[in-house]
Amino acid sequence: MPTTPDPRRIAESFGLDAERYDRARPRYPAELISRLAEGGREVLDVGIGTGIVARQLRDAGCHVLGVEPDPRMAAAARRHGFTVEESRFEDWDPAGRTFDTVAAGQTWHWVDPAAGSAKAARALRPGGRLALFWNAYQPPPELATAFGEVYRQAAPSLPFSPWAVTDPYATVAEKAGAGIGPEFGAPEVWQYAWEHEYTRDEWLDLIPTAGGHNLLPEAELNALLDGLGEVTGERFTMPYTTIAVTAVLR
Repeated sequence: MPTTPDPRRIAESFGLDAERYDRARPRYPAELISRLAEGGREVLDVGIGTGIVARQLRDAGCHVLGVEPDPRMAAAARRHGFTVEESRFEDWDPAGRTFDTVAAGQTWHWVDPAAGSAKAARALRPGGRLALFWNAYQPPPELATAFGEVYRQAAPSLPFSPWAVTDPYATVAEKAGAGIGPEFGAPEVWQYAWEHEYTRDEWLDLIPTAGGHNLLPEAELNALLDGLGEVTGERFTMPYTTIAVTAVLR
């Protein structure tokens, strides 16, 4: 039977295989990165992880400082040339520093919304922007059905299936917007639709990087990957929508 997930344990599990995470996780649309870079060059990356967002912002001309609670992920980002301060964002001290943008790619759902919003307000310059964004996958219905059946059969101890809903981050983004404090103007939602073609091997490389997956018993994870490999063609196109919730400091 599935067990109740421990959010902190899941949040701390991504660094178990930081190299795979960095290799397999999707990047973000160039339009989003350009729009953020236009708001100023000094960026604070909340949950920098291995530096996926940070590298895209750096390529767009930004200077990025990272905050990251997992020392394994922080070490990976440092290998890519970033300065990273190890801390939960809620506990991090800006020490008088301010930024044009506080960005959080695929991480804000691990942050306490009220404490995170207040800390972001302290770290931003007047008119600076808080930008919270996620990549939401939207597989073709028949593929989602096949994936869901594999999860039910092969990974019964997983407390959730990523294929249970068609838009897994819509609720997360809605909650993020609702949690932004009164220091900010009304939140805006930006959306970017795009596609990525996966080979079977690339898709199976990505799966263990999803939340909680690398905490599965080895036999279950192997069965899950075998089952997904059987229902996945040699290659397929995955539609994505990147959802960004942003607000400007008053």
